[in-house]
Amino acid sequence: MGDVHTEPMAATRGSGTAGPGPGSGGVADGLLNALKRAAAALRDAGIGYALAGGFAAYAHGAAVSTHDVDFVVRERDVQVALEALASVGMTHLESPENWLEKAYDGEHLIDLIHTPSGRPVDGELLGRAEDMTVGAVLMPVLPATDLMVMRLLAFTETACDFSGFLHVGRALREQVDWRRVAAETAESPYAYAFLALLTRLDVIEGDVL
Repeated sequence: MGDVHTEPMAATRGSGTAGPGPGSGGVADGLLNALKRAAAALRDAGIGYALAGGFAAYAHGAAVSTHDVDFVVRERDVQVALEALASVGMTHLESPENWLEKAYDGEHLIDLIHTPSGRPVDGELLGRAEDMTVGAVLMPVLPATDLMVMRLLAFTETACDFSGFLHVGRALREQVDWRRVAAETAESPYAYAFLALLTRLDVIEGDVL
């Protein structure tokens, strides 16, 4: 999931109406424009997709993302998705990772994720996406529970900094099925540590684990 910062958000948590973000002409505004252009291109190409990462968390009420834009797509649709983005002027960037592809809209990065944390994107995941308004554009957005599972499974021994994600846990806590998160991330000691931290901080109930 992309990094997020703590500038004031433009919508209340759970409203499903994420506004354009703080400032004018800044990084967040440029990313939001890239997000809308990419979402329109994927939609017009008939590709099943959903917004993920920091902007999806923002749509659910967390702070606005200023790092990149994440979409989840099926692996079989990646090439068509890249062609759709190219048709609106975006450039494919070869990625060394085998679980996503990258495209640039000018200086703004778009990630097309097809196998997050070793779990292929499928129709079941995309079917759980909720239509939400992001920057005045209606698009499918992953539910808060799936966002939490995806992010917790991304923690590893060498990428285990919880500080940038704690506020997302707080912001989304009432929208997350924490028992499902615990069950689906049970094999990860890093996810367990994050959930244990949330219980000690009284963000979630202690009986989740």
